[in-house]
Amino acid sequence: MGRVGLTTERLTLAGAELADEVGFDQVTVSAVARRFDVKVASLYSHLKSSQDLRTRIALLALEELADRAAEALAGRAGKDALTALADVYRDYAREHPGRYAAAQLRLDPQTAAASAGGRHAQLTRALLRGYDLSEPDQTHAVRLLGSVFHGYVSLEMGGGFSHSAPDTQETWSRVLDALDALLRNWPAPDGTTR
Repeated sequence: MGRVGLTTERLTLAGAELADEVGFDQVTVSAVARRFDVKVASLYSHLKSSQDLRTRIALLALEELADRAAEALAGRAGKDALTALADVYRDYAREHPGRYAAAQLRLDPQTAAASAGGRHAQLTRALLRGYDLSEPDQTHAVRLLGSVFHGYVSLEMGGGFSHSAPDTQETWSRVLDALDALLRNWPAPDGTTR
């Protein structure tokens, strides 16, 4: 019989902690059951499958990231806001590598629509208001920022920059300087600068 006090939320949090310890791809219902010293079958009253658990961890990570981003962006604009948002993603990935990986999980359209993923886009669009971009350029910029943040963080965490100088913090700062300059001088569709 399962241990008293097991809930879907508690199991999701345990799965998220496990993801940070051993990697998101290693998280299964069986691994979480071992963590609580219970039989796997006792968890199926709370979780449908390992995929359900992984989806719940992804939703938790998206929510945590959105909360951090909202707090970091409050009262900021321009480059200050850009740096704050970028640092939220980088810091979260360093603190919670498994959860950060979970936040990249492809969700079905209905689950994605109900997730905090939409908040991420809204927060990024709020940041971009300081750069006076209109549509469709705003959408292009949202995609650019997400690509740069995720790409840099993924390469850095994978050791891609660890074999050469300068220090990755110096590069990160220069990347953010370059993004700020680009956003302030966003090219028009004909290639000219605005």
